[in-house]
Amino acid sequence: MEDTDRRDTEPKPEPKTDPKTEATAAGGDQPPQGPPAPDNESSTGGAGGKPKKKKRLRRTRRTRRTALAVLLVLLLPLLTAETALRINYMGDPADGTYTRDRDAMWLGHAWVDGRKKDADLTALARSLKTTGIRDLYVHTGPMEHDGTLPESLYPRARWLIDGVHRELPGVRVQAFLGDVLATEGPDGMRLDRAATRAAVVGSARQVLDAGYDGVHLDLEPLHSGDRNYLSLLDDVRAVTRARDAQLSVAAHQIDPLPALHSVFGFFTEHPKWWSQEYFGQVARRVDQIAVMSYDTAQPLEGTYGGYVAQQTSLALEVTPPTTHLLMGLPFYYESNFDHWGHAETVAAAVRGVRLGLSRTDADRELFGVAPYIDFAATDTNWKEYRDGWVR
Repeated sequence: MEDTDRRDTEPKPEPKTDPKTEATAAGGDQPPQGPPAPDNESSTGGAGGKPKKKKRLRRTRRTRRTALAVLLVLLLPLLTAETALRINYMGDPADGTYTRDRDAMWLGHAWVDGRKKDADLTALARSLKTTGIRDLYVHTGPMEHDGTLPESLYPRARWLIDGVHRELPGVRVQAFLGDVLATEGPDGMRLDRAATRAAVVGSARQVLDAGYDGVHLDLEPLHSGDRNYLSLLDDVRAVTRARDAQLSVAAHQIDPLPALHSVFGFFTEHPKWWSQEYFGQVARRVDQIAVMSYDTAQPLEGTYGGYVAQQTSLALEVTPPTTHLLMGLPFYYESNFDHWGHAETVAAAVRGVRLGLSRTDADRELFGVAPYIDFAATDTNWKEYRDGWVR
């Protein structure tokens, strides 16, 4: 979870000296005049070099026109896409497109490493009772790059699980296990290694033995079409099903334009999106799939909300009704190229979710939203979630 300044300076040209003037100043005779060059650029008499200046001026104008044309070619698709997203944010959501009491929330590592106390758990339970949140993805990793999970990372897991079950009956606690994948650099987990995938399956068994109600995987950056990931999901789900536990995943966003992940992958080595087809393949292998629908680089609330509406529709189209689909909400504030805090608001995300749900499958039961993340959440985040989604 996800998850440059450039400046150049153009040097000044060196001053030029006319050979004829240089010879006269030295007291010598003028050099013999040859025939004029075909383009008359050698002429220095009478017009003061105007033909040469005119040609340079024409060349400069052509260069500027070419640069402007290239800029328009690059900007026009972007402006068209942004306009389409803003239009997608228009309209009214359908009645009844509110929480189904099937929301989830990502929680930080402090809940299982000893930093949180009884008073914190009491306060958490009090705040969640008036929401639709029924699943907690509690950060329990990260796993090692070889897929193993040190037990020393979660000494207070049992305390949290028992406390949530006592204070919030019906709320499930899932172990949020993540790691960086070696897809865009030399370091990280390598899913192409069978031993690594087997170790991740072992880590899933380990947290279920500790009392967790499910396993939540977040492996990034995960490129679209990765068959090793699909194989891993099949193996982990066999374990969770045998334990009557949940398997959930954090999912990348879906191509907003066809094959956009391939284009980005070619130019940047970071595809970012999944194809809609691959998203569906993942969704069919899990109990819950939560879209990380934030860090979108959208500059305005209207375009961000329209983007979330589109993502919601794209995800609904390929997620089977037996899989629980959740759309992420940005419960944090940042301001950078990937995430403009003034644009990526909870209010815009919730409205976008409702619009996408209204247009695609307004009656979908296994559907919800998922705030990310508890330790960065503000009162405004909570208010916008409650006002726009919980009612």
